[in-house]
Amino acid sequence: MHRNRIANRIKKVNLIRRIVQFTSALGINSYIPDIKNFSIYQGPSKSLCAPGLNCYACPFARTSCPIGSLQHFIVVRQFPYYVLGYIGLVGILVGRAFCGWLCPFGLLQELIKKITSFRIKIKKSWGILKYVILLLMIPVVYFTYEPWFCKLCPAGTIEGTFPIMLSPLWSELSQLISYRFFIKLFIAIAFIVLFVLVRRPFCRYMCPLGAMWGLFNRVSFVRMKVDVNRCLKCDLCQEVCPMDIKIYEDPNHYDCIRCLKCVYVCPQKVIEVELAGTALIKPKLRPVAKRGEISG
Repeated sequence: MHRNRIANRIKKVNLIRRIVQFTSALGINSYIPDIKNFSIYQGPSKSLCAPGLNCYACPFARTSCPIGSLQHFIVVRQFPYYVLGYIGLVGILVGRAFCGWLCPFGLLQELIKKITSFRIKIKKSWGILKYVILLLMIPVVYFTYEPWFCKLCPAGTIEGTFPIMLSPLWSELSQLISYRFFIKLFIAIAFIVLFVLVRRPFCRYMCPLGAMWGLFNRVSFVRMKVDVNRCLKCDLCQEVCPMDIKIYEDPNHYDCIRCLKCVYVCPQKVIEVELAGTALIKPKLRPVAKRGEISG
């Protein structure tokens, strides 16, 4: 009975989050290209950053990828005031919440993972890799004058290259294929396989945008809080977490995407969301149950 209540709470928050995620993905990719004169959208909104990883080259995209924009300004030797200001503003307001609620590529990973309940676990220490990528990306792009992350990013291949391969543009562009295309294709296919087996692997181990927003998790206006004195450490929070986090160990872990699943799955309701130190979502307190009562 208790598990049914927990399952119902999770279904509700999942439904709300899915509606928000799909609305965001469709809004960002709402451009309908002309089949006869097929081209990538270049309108005024393309100067705006998307609220997540969404490739500039996607034929349906109305906005630009923040990481792609950052690399562009590095290549042209202009300081990216707008891009860094945007990333910083989002980070200081909500931390990494955009990853959990608005990022189209995050949604794609979650949908593909639904193919099977089987999953493999990768050491959490590998999460440092996204910060290595972020730190290496800047000097590599600066000295080579090439947006290398974009050239190899699986999001770019899946959201941009794959749709273009099905478009009239491909007959012309296919003549320009080099070995880089096959490297990019291999990386994308490898990640698609990982999406089936691992929860949001790109977000956890590779994404430089998530890496930057994750740095704000401890200082953002929106933060998570856990009453560790009442926590049973039953690990239900980790069981439902897309990022495989035990939130009681670190409520504002740099990988937390504020999806709120843990808030509603917690049988003791010890997890809450704060806005500038004031409770925003605060479950009702209840007497601490014995461990045997949770599975009843």
